[in-house]
Amino acid sequence: MRTKQKADSPAIIEGDLERITYYNQQTHYTIARLKTSAAARPVTIVGFLGGIQPGETLKISGFWETHPKYGQQIRVNSWEVKLPATIQGIRKYFKSGIIKGLGPQLTDRLINHFGDKTLQIIEHHSDRLLEVDGIGKRKASHIIDAWKEHHIMRGLMHFLQDMGIKSTYGAKVFHTYGDLSLKVLQESPYRLAEDIPDFGFQIADTIARKMGTPDDDPIRINACILHCLDKYAGEGHSFALKKHLTIRCEHLFKLYQDDVINGINCLSESGQLIIETIPLDTDEPDNFENIDDTAVYRKSLYKAESGIASRIAALLSVPLEPEKMDIGSIHSQIANQLSINLSSDQLDVIRDLFFQKAAIITGGPGTGKTTLIRSIVAIFKAINKRVLLGAPTGRAAKRLSDVCLEKATTIHRLLGFTYANGSSGQSFFGKDQDNPLEADVIIIDEASMIDTSLMYHLLNAISPSSRLVLVGDVFQLPSVGPGNVLSDMIRSQAIRVYYLNKIFRQSRQSRIIVNAHKVRNGEFPELISFDENEHSTEFYFLEKPEPKNIAETIVSLTAHILPSRFSFNPVSDIQVLTPMHKGDAGTINLNMLLQKEINNSSTYMDSLGHTFKLGDKVMHLKNNYQKEVFNGDIGIICSMDLQKKRLSVNYEERIVNYDYAETDELTLAYAISVHKAQGSEYPAVILPLITQHYMLLQRNVLYTAITRGKKVVIMVGTQKALNIALSNDKPQKRLSGLSFRIKQHLNNFSL
Repeated sequence: MRTKQKADSPAIIEGDLERITYYNQQTHYTIARLKTSAAARPVTIVGFLGGIQPGETLKISGFWETHPKYGQQIRVNSWEVKLPATIQGIRKYFKSGIIKGLGPQLTDRLINHFGDKTLQIIEHHSDRLLEVDGIGKRKASHIIDAWKEHHIMRGLMHFLQDMGIKSTYGAKVFHTYGDLSLKVLQESPYRLAEDIPDFGFQIADTIARKMGTPDDDPIRINACILHCLDKYAGEGHSFALKKHLTIRCEHLFKLYQDDVINGINCLSESGQLIIETIPLDTDEPDNFENIDDTAVYRKSLYKAESGIASRIAALLSVPLEPEKMDIGSIHSQIANQLSINLSSDQLDVIRDLFFQKAAIITGGPGTGKTTLIRSIVAIFKAINKRVLLGAPTGRAAKRLSDVCLEKATTIHRLLGFTYANGSSGQSFFGKDQDNPLEADVIIIDEASMIDTSLMYHLLNAISPSSRLVLVGDVFQLPSVGPGNVLSDMIRSQAIRVYYLNKIFRQSRQSRIIVNAHKVRNGEFPELISFDENEHSTEFYFLEKPEPKNIAETIVSLTAHILPSRFSFNPVSDIQVLTPMHKGDAGTINLNMLLQKEINNSSTYMDSLGHTFKLGDKVMHLKNNYQKEVFNGDIGIICSMDLQKKRLSVNYEERIVNYDYAETDELTLAYAISVHKAQGSEYPAVILPLITQHYMLLQRNVLYTAITRGKKVVIMVGTQKALNIALSNDKPQKRLSGLSFRIKQHLNNFSL
């Protein structure tokens, strides 16, 4: 019988892990029973013990505590594993499933052959495994790999725990570095900042400082600078102003100004940063005025921005032989082939387009962009020109293909994107200036979504003899990635721009389109209460003053009312769009509520901060070139393997698999940010509008959200919040030098 221990008294015990009674895959929080020689009954231990297995001998250090329901237990502070030394312990160790595929019979043969030296043989003399009947080279390799992975992973978890870092990050670190994980963390921790952008810097900085790295160590200062620049890029900026960058590094990382400036200069000398003086646009907000206009670029973004300007100038410099076509025949051909009667304005655009090497067509919904694309494709194909169609996302490409009745692909596929496996982990575009796209005309839809890097690769693959037509709504939100490319191209005045402002008669019947244009112009939309008429309109407003009531209403609309009234599928047809992530009406809370109400599946996986269920709507959060899924792609979880900790997502009939360590790239998508909805359309859109979202109540955000809806748009909130959004026509400006560079390169070409 064990003597009752005083609460909070220190405990150091050693024993065999009898069983694990609870284990959280997300946090590695564990409740287990430890059999010790000093007590008749097993001791309960609790703590973050990632990677332990029944049968292992543990040495535990912690404190005794008394649980109100379960009694005495030890709260673990630190622990180490001692491998079992007895045959009985080794047999139990293997039967815990530590090495998948090693069944009871093979386990017995292995132990019968090597006895209590079995584990030593696997670890130090693995070539001898072939001595055992039934173990060939393939099986031996499998045993060795499983053993190595388990022990590396356990050591990694242990190290992170000692550093005070959540062991949940261990899986991602191991996925990135494999066998070298501990070596990288201990010897070059700031590598994580470059290789794992999301959270790598925080881990690296924590480890480095706990291992004694001084705050003003040059390696740390450089990592802080690069991390801040990545944050600027995440906010949409192509560069940071040197003064702002210095202040941010001082404030966030307790650095001295002179040290930061020295670090910026050193990174510039090594070629990692480019420093250049750029004239700031006169319409920038006040906080960008009257300050140092020295721009600090990551080298990759500088190369991309400069490359865009250079390629545009080169494209425009090549003379164009205008096509010999009669405008009357164009009109009759379109009318006969597509059953489209073009307006005089549209005919003027098409006529002029034949004299342009590059052109931009921009306009809101219902202004004829799609009709123009169809007509342009038909005309060029009629004169035997090779036409390629592309869009930034899979959904946008599919919609383009449907309306044009021609093949359209994502820009990545158009450019022959490939991912190189291996230590470099680099990605490549098969098409570039040495192997350009084989096309006479390249038409890209939803061009406002294209960021600086992707536009650079696209232009780099366009032959000087080709034509380029970019189509997009410049009033929508800019790209998720850095830059404001379409807007900057227009402001450069280097490319012919066609503005479509007239709403066609058939589109005037759509209250969604009419109200979208009203919002764009800062006018109050026509509002109809959802309860007044069931089917008379497409655009509704529900006045709800409290965020909690708004959230409850959105759940009811999504899960019950809209599916009943309009026969919508609550998962695939209805999309909640919100400007914020936090709060009652933010994406985080709404996704939890909607998942609970809509998805009653009992198959689920706790994974890195989320609970995913079979059948959930999920969104991919960042570009994953290896899997060919990109930031904002939405799919449905179609299968789960709980034993292998793996799930699969169906993206438009394309199945993509995710291991446990990769699920941090997913989030629930019943409710998503307006920014993430770009390039997509949904039968129904629900939009919360509350004053708590004040910072993001902007006219272009509201306009973008409304234009995502095809059949029904419902705003839930207060008219006060709506007024704030309409009045706020000063969206956050992005720092970009593209317009300036385009003008600069054109001047150089004209000299």
